[in-house]
Amino acid sequence: MAASTLITTQQFSNLIGLPNGPAIVDVRIDDDYRADPRLVPGSLRWDYRAIASWAPSYRDKSVVVVCQRGQKLSEGTAAWLRHDGIEAQTLEGGFEAWKEANEPLVRTDKLPPRDDKGRTVWFTRSRPKVDRIACPWLIRRFIDPNAVFLFVLPPEVTAVAERFNATPFDIDDVFWSHRGETCTFDTMIEEFGLKTAPLLQLAKIVRGADTARPDLTPQSAGLLAGRSPAT
Repeated sequence: MAASTLITTQQFSNLIGLPNGPAIVDVRIDDDYRADPRLVPGSLRWDYRAIASWAPSYRDKSVVVVCQRGQKLSEGTAAWLRHDGIEAQTLEGGFEAWKEANEPLVRTDKLPPRDDKGRTVWFTRSRPKVDRIACPWLIRRFIDPNAVFLFVLPPEVTAVAERFNATPFDIDDVFWSHRGETCTFDTMIEEFGLKTAPLLQLAKIVRGADTARPDLTPQSAGLLAGRSPAT
């Protein structure tokens, strides 16, 4: 069990995007969410009133609960999770404190529709390399931790995505793709509002490796060299 049931914005910020970071649960009421339909990176929205149905999916995980101001909804939700044996903390000050600290928030207006299990589903070309590996990493860490990525023959991506009500990416003539000299990873950072200094630097590294411009950063050449020749 966590030493404290509260976590500060600064402590929480240091955990966002880490592979062993906590799961993040947003329990804001609909009115508050509609007033600012953005999310703390990596969070999923749940109805606090239905906690008995979704709490079991967080067993064996640590959780941070976010409500509008870090008061009754997040406190009550975290208490119920702890009752079920789940390590749960409340974000001190809630969504408002996170926003006031100018921490990153994910825009949801461009978020693809979810399937019947609440997951975004993405299709792209088979035999993925730099951009098609970086984009799933970004989505799983910051957008949708449960996202599904499927890989098919290049000519079939758009048709398959349409048939399966999914989202194509990193192919020609779709929304989530290269724009000018930038790559799909850049597009996702821009559209989801994730223009933090570390992610922008990572985007430059990915761009250099993916668009045959290894001189963009010292790391781009290494990233390009590290991929399998078979891809």
